[in-house]
Amino acid sequence: MKHLLILLATLFLLTACGSKKYFEPEDVKNSLSVEESSLPSAIVSMNRDGATLEDGTIITRDGVSKFKLPENFQFLNVSNTGKVLATNYKDKLLIGNEELDVKNIVVAASLKDNKLALVYSDNSIELFDANTKKTLFKEYLSISLANDTRIANPHFMGNLILFPTLNGKVVIISTKTNKSVKNISVDLDSQFNNIIFLKVIEDKQTLIAATANKIVTISTKNILSKDYEIRDIISSGENIYLATIDGRLIKLDLALEEIASKKYKYSKIHALAFTDSLYAIESQSFIININNDFTKDRVYDFDFDNEERLIVIDNKIYTNSREITLP
Repeated sequence: MKHLLILLATLFLLTACGSKKYFEPEDVKNSLSVEESSLPSAIVSMNRDGATLEDGTIITRDGVSKFKLPENFQFLNVSNTGKVLATNYKDKLLIGNEELDVKNIVVAASLKDNKLALVYSDNSIELFDANTKKTLFKEYLSISLANDTRIANPHFMGNLILFPTLNGKVVIISTKTNKSVKNISVDLDSQFNNIIFLKVIEDKQTLIAATANKIVTISTKNILSKDYEIRDIISSGENIYLATIDGRLIKLDLALEEIASKKYKYSKIHALAFTDSLYAIESQSFIININNDFTKDRVYDFDFDNEERLIVIDNKIYTNSREITLP
């Protein structure tokens, strides 16, 4: 009986593996013409604002920096004056060349002038005065036991600070009063519901926030939301672009109306990028390029090992060994 069960289990695994489907485009163009250079070492950690390399070098929105982090620190963000923020995921936060002792693990941080906004691993948030070393505001939120690794950093918007939490909320703090002025619920139901994307379209006075399962836009007129299983999300101008788990690329407006959508059967998108058109990096060593109105697309061979770490910032793709600039 025991041998029979083992045989059945083996057959089940072989059948499951054999039936797994992969993206197989019919028309694949030659490799996309890109600018490419080597990274000094492999990527060990990353978020939406940058990455840390094995040798301590960091990647920011300005590219590969000559600045190197001390041992055991990993990049979080850059302040409005260019100071690098990094965490040792233990008890210290690095601000430029200064180490700040903290009593908890910092997982997200932003600094503007002397106001330091922190999110901790226990889902508490803190507004800290970096000059006086005093806490201006602190709130303990319900603990999140499971988090998507894409944790968004706090965002400064005029006299407000937007804190993306680990339990699907955005807490808004006034820098004038150092008090909470509003809590916005983005996604309270999903298991992995930390905020993975947070951006303000200032000329439209609209906030975009997303978890891995929901996207919300908040304007002076409306709070709108839609459910999507999101692989990646980016925005450009007044448009939002999504890649979903079921293989769709979707273009939305700020009212979350679908302007265009196209499905790529069995595709597994790792990341999106936008220049004057949309790029989607697919796990089977392809890159999909679709024009802005979604009427034409091309699939190119793209040399990419899907086990490598990969981060996209604006029009640049960084893998474990390369920096690639999209046309």
